[in-house]
Amino acid sequence: MANPVLSSLHVYPVKAVQGHAPDEASVEPWGLAGDRRWMLVDHTAKMITQRQQARLALVHAALLPDGAVRLSAPGQHPLTVPVPAASARTPVQVWRDEVKAVAADEGAAAWFGAFLGIDVRLVHMPDPEVSRPVDARYAREGETVSFADGYPLLLTSLSSLDALNALISRGDHPEEGPLPMNRFRPNLVVADTPAWAEDGWTRIAIGEVAFRVAKPCGRCAVTTTDQSTAVRGKEPLRTLARHRRIDGQLVFGQNLVPEATGTLRIGDPLTVLG
Repeated sequence: MANPVLSSLHVYPVKAVQGHAPDEASVEPWGLAGDRRWMLVDHTAKMITQRQQARLALVHAALLPDGAVRLSAPGQHPLTVPVPAASARTPVQVWRDEVKAVAADEGAAAWFGAFLGIDVRLVHMPDPEVSRPVDARYAREGETVSFADGYPLLLTSLSSLDALNALISRGDHPEEGPLPMNRFRPNLVVADTPAWAEDGWTRIAIGEVAFRVAKPCGRCAVTTTDQSTAVRGKEPLRTLARHRRIDGQLVFGQNLVPEATGTLRIGDPLTVLG
């Protein structure tokens, strides 16, 4: 097997919608630059994701140099949403965390409302360095995260996906496979590692940046959602339940916390440090 490398990078400017795959990306303490700094909330200020609204899989968000986003979706005119001034902040809820965010202009709310058919607001996180701590059960002092589910970055492995797809092909719903990696919405995808090798990592380096491996990533219904059609199926949760249940969660991939800042580039070598 060749030496392990970074195969692809993925940045999701708006939580729960499609992102983009740059050739390189800056690592900030709370994740990749621009990743999940925007989020949708409902009328009670609680986050909205593909768990509640599968059609968010059909929305694309392009990150602009100043942090603004360019939105597009089937049947919708493209819309550019500027970063709002951080003067007036409002509390929003991400899982159990209350975070101070800034609402985007009404045009963004109307755009998403028309597409989803519900009352929503788009909000922006101006200060990830102070806004939201990493899950205290797995965090070290001072570690923060954006609007991502719980950790700054998510890593997955191409060989582990191949192994999972082989299991799906022998399961109850083989017609649903093979699944593409976009079902798992990773930030970092690595190649040329043994299948499931990431289960044993505690610390790694990719190129010039070292990361702490915090915990395996528990998976949810989003992984059953076809990211090109928004149609839900049974896989991979059916197969993960049989073969990848760890500490009561169905897992695929590993949550990472950066130990330093730096730049990642496709092709960077991966080194297991512990």
